[in-house]
Amino acid sequence: MPRNDDDALIQIVTPEGRRTEPSEYSELVADVTVDTLQNLYEDLVVVRRIDAEATALQRQGELGLWAPLLGQEAAQVGSARALHRDDFVFASYREHGVAYCRGVDPTEMLRFWRGSTQSGWNPYEYNMTTPAIIVGSQALHATGYGLGMKFDGSDGAVITYFGDGATSQGDISEGLGFAASFGAPVVFFCQNNQWAISEPVTLQTHASIADRGRGYGIPALRVDGNDVLAVLAATRTALARAREGSGPTLIEAVTYRMGPHTTSDDPTRYRSAAVDDEWKQKDPIDRIERLLETEGAMDDAFRTRVKDRADATAAELRRGCLGTVEPGPMALFDNVYVDPHPLIDEERDAYAAYLAGFEGAQS
Repeated sequence: MPRNDDDALIQIVTPEGRRTEPSEYSELVADVTVDTLQNLYEDLVVVRRIDAEATALQRQGELGLWAPLLGQEAAQVGSARALHRDDFVFASYREHGVAYCRGVDPTEMLRFWRGSTQSGWNPYEYNMTTPAIIVGSQALHATGYGLGMKFDGSDGAVITYFGDGATSQGDISEGLGFAASFGAPVVFFCQNNQWAISEPVTLQTHASIADRGRGYGIPALRVDGNDVLAVLAATRTALARAREGSGPTLIEAVTYRMGPHTTSDDPTRYRSAAVDDEWKQKDPIDRIERLLETEGAMDDAFRTRVKDRADATAAELRRGCLGTVEPGPMALFDNVYVDPHPLIDEERDAYAAYLAGFEGAQS
């Protein structure tokens, strides 16, 4: 594992779009060609467009809620693109960018928030769980799954995502402790977006979140979460440790939630516009665009191609959302057990009779 001063941020591309001095971490992404960098940029733009369209759909009454990721695209894309196909992702409720990189149909992302499904997608199809609403619970699930992989002799790894607010939950502490004790191949990926709903991260901890991992004997990295190349390098490092049997790693990706915690939140009530403006200068998409311009890989044709891809994805997302067939009341009983169960049969019949009573009353 490359050396990293305790709380120094790993950075490969500055907010101005310039590469930093060569380092052990920049060597880890030396294979990233201009074409690959363009693909990462396209990922960032498309993911932001998905997020913007989903937010608009919620404002128009088509979704019950949405958890925006605006500003956190690099943390998600950079880490997701480091994964292998057989690695498994345990997400929170904001990892739409990770889901996109894992191949999840954006329409499937919305069904959960529209209330038209009990889950969202088949986790085994994409090796990624559906959104976890219980804050921090996914860390325990990831640790257990990682131990299963270890005992089965698998050379895969597990990554679990959570926010800075979740680090105050006992589930995260238990996951870290258990993973450290048993050497589980888990990458704990914290997107420190500075705010746990309306409370700043400085209220939760007087040390870095990375230090919380070190307290359990887990190596920890702090990375510039708005630098997609630095995130890619840090995640590759952590995944390599997991795959070689060296146990868990905690990554603290320092980023910023530009929008609300969810669409039911109003961030202007608890943070200043000046702080927002400061972080806008570190925008993850602008950063890579400037780098591509510097390296002569950003022209009008490429911009048009990326915009067309983003617009087409958003249009398909909207069509898919509005075309979703809502489940009927009786679908409630369809997926309770894998196999038929007499108790469910009894409850289904009783509920059908209950609904039929309303039909008779109306006539």
